[in-house]
Amino acid sequence: MSAAPKPILLWAVPRSRSTAFLRIMLERGDLEVVHEPFSYLQVDGHFELTGRRATSAIELLDVMLEVNANGRRVFAKDTSDYTYTPLLEDERLFSDVINTFMIREPRSAIASHYAMNPEATLDEYGFEYLHAIFDAVRSATGEVPLVIDGDDLVANPEATVRAYCERVGLEFMPEAMRWDPGQQANWQRTDRWHAEVAESSGLVAKAPERRETPDTNEHLRRVAEHHQPFYDALARHRLCPSR
Repeated sequence: MSAAPKPILLWAVPRSRSTAFLRIMLERGDLEVVHEPFSYLQVDGHFELTGRRATSAIELLDVMLEVNANGRRVFAKDTSDYTYTPLLEDERLFSDVINTFMIREPRSAIASHYAMNPEATLDEYGFEYLHAIFDAVRSATGEVPLVIDGDDLVANPEATVRAYCERVGLEFMPEAMRWDPGQQANWQRTDRWHAEVAESSGLVAKAPERRETPDTNEHLRRVAEHHQPFYDALARHRLCPSR
């Protein structure tokens, strides 16, 4: 009997459109889709997956691997505004999981994040730590992980998702690119962050509402300058799908 395909973990900088990507994975219907399990665990002290309660990152990884081995492939996405030191010390994260990454041009991502949380610290914008996770995966596996860009996702959605699926061993399902609007139970605790996805029925680039940007706010300009090199380092490896 062949081994089950590995679970897939999408590490994303906040406000990179990663929840829209997760919504596509959810629409497929053939995956156990998990929304920000490790960050929810940090905030709440526990996380439940398929009826099992985990109180540490290692326990949660145990559950994810068990669910995956029992016939339903896991797709989880998480964000880099928290740190996950115990998880990154578990070699199974590198040997038994496919780690992928999602970025977005920093000025846009930072402006969007600031609009949601003007009290965010420098680290919470997430680019530096996302790069650290990327480096840890590359060092442990000897391979360059898959990187997608949220701007590419909305500019060229089908090609981006198709290419991602090919890399991680999923069948591409074009019907999953559209969905019925509505909130999802698995992101209910942080639903205000996902209102645009909940109101949508597919991937559409929308002009942002009037907001502070690095062009109008000196603090955001400094934040963007700090994170730009980490974005640039990751963007060199990003998937560039052909239409």
